[in-house]
Formats: sequence, C-alpha cells, structure tokens
Amino acid sequence: MNNEVIAIQGIEGSFHHQVARAYFGEQVQVSMCSSFRELAEQVAKQSVTKAVMAIENSTAGSILPNYAYVDEYELEVVGEHYIPVKMNLMALPGETFESITEVYSHPIALLQCKNFFKQYPHIKLIEDNDTAEAAKRIAEQGLKNTAAIASTTAAEIFKLNLLAESIHSEQTNTTRFLIISKKGEKVEQADKASLKLILKHEQGSLLKALQILDRYGLDMTKIQSLPIIDEPWKYSFFIDVTFKELPVFVEAIKALEEVSEAHKILGIYKNKNHETRQ
Repeated sequence: MNNEVIAIQGIEGSFHHQVARAYFGEQVQVSMCSSFRELAEQVAKQSVTKAVMAIENSTAGSILPNYAYVDEYELEVVGEHYIPVKMNLMALPGETFESITEVYSHPIALLQCKNFFKQYPHIKLIEDNDTAEAAKRIAEQGLKNTAAIASTTAAEIFKLNLLAESIHSEQTNTTRFLIISKKGEKVEQADKASLKLILKHEQGSLLKALQILDRYGLDMTKIQSLPIIDEPWKYSFFIDVTFKELPVFVEAIKALEEVSEAHKILGIYKNKNHETRQ
C-alpha cells in the first residue's frame, strides 16, 4: 500500500489529506487536485491508484456533483471513511488573540465558526479558497497578525501554533468520504453497496423498488436523486444499502430489474458504522 498514490481534493493539510492519512497510513503519497472533476479524471486515467472524495456532510448535506462523477467516469466505491470536521484557529508562533486582526478560511468554515468570533469584534473574517491553502500562505509568507481556520493536520504540516481548537458551533459536524478506484477490488466481509437506479416511468415504481429492498432485508442508509441531462423530469436515484449476506444482495439487485430501466452497482465495500467511525 505504500507504493500507492492517492488523489485528494485540495492540498496537504486539507481534510481530504487528513482522511488519506487515516485510511492509508501517515506516509501516504498524495496527488493534489484543484477540483473534484480533476480528481475523478486522475482515477479514471489510472494515474493514481485510488482517491478520497467527500460525498456528504451531516449538516450541509450531499455534494451532488460527486455522485455524477463516480457514475460518469465509471469509478467504483471500495470503501468509506467518516471524520468529525473540527475547525481550529492557527497562526505563526508568538501570535495571540490580541495581535490577530484578520482570519482567513473557506466561506463554510467561517460560517461554522462565526459565533466563536463574536467575543473578538476586532478580528475581521475574510473568505478564502481553501482552509489548508490559507494556513500554507501564512506559513510561507510569514504573515503576522493573521490566522487561519483549518485542520490540526494543516497546523502540523505548516508548523503553525494552535490558538484554539474545535471553535465551530456544531460539534456533531461529520463528513463522509468515499474511497474510489478504477479497477475496484474484492473487499473482505463487504456488507454495504452503492447503487444507481433509473426507474421505469410508471406510477409507484420508486415505492416498488423500496419494497424490494425491504423484502430482501436490505437497509437503505441513503437515497439521492439527480436529474438526467437532456431528459426533463427524469431522475437517477443513487442509493446506499447495507446487507448481511452478499448472495441475498445479489438476488435483490436481480429483482430490481422488474421496476428499473437500468441499474448499476457503483461499489460493494465495508460499512463504516457508528461503532467503528474515527
């Protein structure tokens, strides 16, 4: 696994990098991508072994384009990983709350930490492209009186001091990441799958599909609809299910042929349930 190169969205120190280190090991080699499409393209061309891709957040919801990228580039989901998204304030050594006048970070990060800064009215919050990039710029340019909101991984890599940890308002904020590959792989003790369904244009087709899942004992953990381009008012459904036995899951997929125009298994992998999330 040490010879693998893993694509991430963002730079070293980003939350994607944090997941790559947790999933593949601290010494993981990464390919930094400026967008999720670039990430998907690298996996599709097999210029990297796998990729880490954020897919949903417990408070912000699904990242809809990423479902389409997995489908469009014929990628396979081979794993998942959850992390609590913790926002931390960091600056150059020697800086204090009194000396900081500006804080840079991604707009969503700033929004999540807005309440914290009410006690520091002298600090101006400024939107930036990325959490880790803001931290990197402070370190490389030696920016005084300036802080960033980013991960503890970013503080470690860019040698910034943590002024405060977990400053976000929503303490249960968690993001789910997919581990994707072009070739796929056999996963031992797999008990979760991601599917794409295009249902027949018939009354009650979605209900029938859900009844099939229930009949075979599959637990639906996620359903997300996306409009089909050039086919107005027609949708693809991306569904995550957990199961106890793989043969039963296969039977359920075959039964779905009754109500679907097309279906695709996007990946079969190990469920990262509440007990095993880190």
